[in-house]
Amino acid sequence: MFDRRTFIGTLAGGILVSPFASFAQQPTKVPRIGVIGGQDSPAWDGFRQGLRELGYVDGRNVTMVWRWWEGKGERLPSLALELVQLKVDIIVASGTQATRAAKEATSTIPIVMAVSAYPDKIGLVESLARPGGNVTGLSNVSPDLFGKRLQLLKEFAPKVSRVAVLWFPESPAEAFAFRDIQGAFSAAGLEIQSIEMRTSDNYDAAFATATGSRADALYINAHPLHSKNRQLIADFALKSRLPSMYEERLFVVAGGLLSYAPSFIELFRRAATYVDKILKGAKPGDLPIEQPTTFELVINEKTAKVLGLTIPRSLGMQAELI
Repeated sequence: MFDRRTFIGTLAGGILVSPFASFAQQPTKVPRIGVIGGQDSPAWDGFRQGLRELGYVDGRNVTMVWRWWEGKGERLPSLALELVQLKVDIIVASGTQATRAAKEATSTIPIVMAVSAYPDKIGLVESLARPGGNVTGLSNVSPDLFGKRLQLLKEFAPKVSRVAVLWFPESPAEAFAFRDIQGAFSAAGLEIQSIEMRTSDNYDAAFATATGSRADALYINAHPLHSKNRQLIADFALKSRLPSMYEERLFVVAGGLLSYAPSFIELFRRAATYVDKILKGAKPGDLPIEQPTTFELVINEKTAKVLGLTIPRSLGMQAELI
């Protein structure tokens, strides 16, 4: 027999339960992470590792969208805009130029800097402690880093007195870096030979200037164009018998003498933690920017032998020899 009370209870229960049952059946949105970098390098393997450690798997619970500018700065604005138009949930950018392009393309999508230099001084963020806006992440610059590099170079090659520095003055971050380098050179009692770069086409001219100025060592920063041409640079330094200091281990792998820098793989791995926090609701402007606290010294043994340099015991014990 039909029970009116049962009917009313069932109807009421249906009204109360159905919307929740329907919502629960909705597919979970898979976040899209856009990446804009110079090239796919070992550092990005660190980022992938960091994501896996936090439970994110591309194609399962996140979708990765990769864009490489390959040292062609003119491509950055269009690549950044492309990621915005694809409606990614987060943009992960490598380097100052890529970060600036991403910030100019969007003021709402969170941007994580996998690596950056002087983000507070060049206007990418309000401060390191409280970035504000939609940009946060990691910096590869820390106090006294340039002085430490010169100390290591002098310890390895005590006769060095005049060092050629290849840098790009059109980069705002490099302008600040060069001032810090000048201060470090002065403190170390070294003479600096400033060689300004404009494009990837004037390396031959830069090398000729370094040779003509009788520089007895070479200092190379981690600018994307230098990274792209690291084999060319390392070959020149070796052929010219110039001890060379770099800001990234990839140059030493290519045949450069030594590097002292934060682990880029570790920096990129740490960038994944920012992605995780933002996906869980954190605002990028509230996440302080991390500065490196641990560094790696890498020395190319073969290059040292060719240059007739003996690796000091104090350096050999703390360095990774390749």
